[in-house]
This record gives sequence, C-alpha cells and structure tokens, in this order.
Amino acid sequence: MIKYTIPFLTKLEDMIAESDYTLRYEKGNFKSGYCVLKDQKIIIVNKFYTTEGKINALMEILKGVVLDRTRFTEKSQKLYDELIQQFQTA
Repeated sequence: MIKYTIPFLTKLEDMIAESDYTLRYEKGNFKSGYCVLKDQKIIIVNKFYTTEGKINALMEILKGVVLDRTRFTEKSQKLYDELIQQFQTA
C-alpha cells in the first residue's frame, strides 16, 4: 500500500491539507524528525528528510492524530480509510 514516491507523498500532503491540520516542512532538532502541535493543529516535518523519511514521518503522525474528514475529497477519503485499515491490521 505504501509507495515511497513523490506522487504518494503529494497525496498524503493533500489529504492533510484538506483536514483541519496545517503541514509545514522546516529545519529543526526534532528527535523523531517531526513535531505535532495538537492544540494549534500544526504538523512540522524536518525539511531535510528524503521522500521516504517524509512519508514515514507522515504515516507515523497519522497513526496518532484524528483528522477531520468532513472536507475530504473522495480520493482523500478513500486513501485515509485504506491507511486506517492498514494501521489496524498491522
């Protein structure tokens, strides 16, 4: 299911953008490579990560946050449902 490609990364970014969270890529000393400010609904990922690193960070974040799916497009809804199902079986 997970493809370590730029188009898949773009799909994840679009899905997060359609939710109530804001995604930013910035430099920082994050021990895990990312930071989630839940009160402000901001996700910050290390901008120096490779595509694979960014995807892994976003997947890890998606396991721990609940996105508002009311504004999702049909494609984003389908992707989110597939990811949630994958997380539950893993």
